[in-house]
Amino acid sequence: MNHFEKVKEFLLELECEIVMEDPEEELVVVKKEDEGILNMVIDCEDPILIIEQFLFEVKEDNAATFKSLLQKNREVVHGAFTLDESGNKVIFRDTLQLENLDLNELEGSLNSLSLLISEYYEELLAFAKS
Repeated sequence: MNHFEKVKEFLLELECEIVMEDPEEELVVVKKEDEGILNMVIDCEDPILIIEQFLFEVKEDNAATFKSLLQKNREVVHGAFTLDESGNKVIFRDTLQLENLDLNELEGSLNSLSLLISEYYEELLAFAKS
């Protein structure tokens, strides 16, 4: 079984809904709304699996928001807050090794995002509005 099929199998086992898939690019978009996962992009870029979830758009260059997000990164078990290439979109991003990827490791990354959203929902909402 190739990495892409293995990742899809794990996602289905974790009860994620596959919203879109591109087998040629080895990319899937999933959601699991009760966990705060919506349009999460999961990309098999051998040798790594890239997991990205858009969180909010930064309205202006706000140093206080960026400082707070960087401080929160210390508390995140898997993944981190990052900016996209435009510097305007805050995303949750994690990378895992494809070669020895297992279900528990992928589940840990998804759970990390869910925990992050549940614990910091109010702050994330405030960041999105500022």
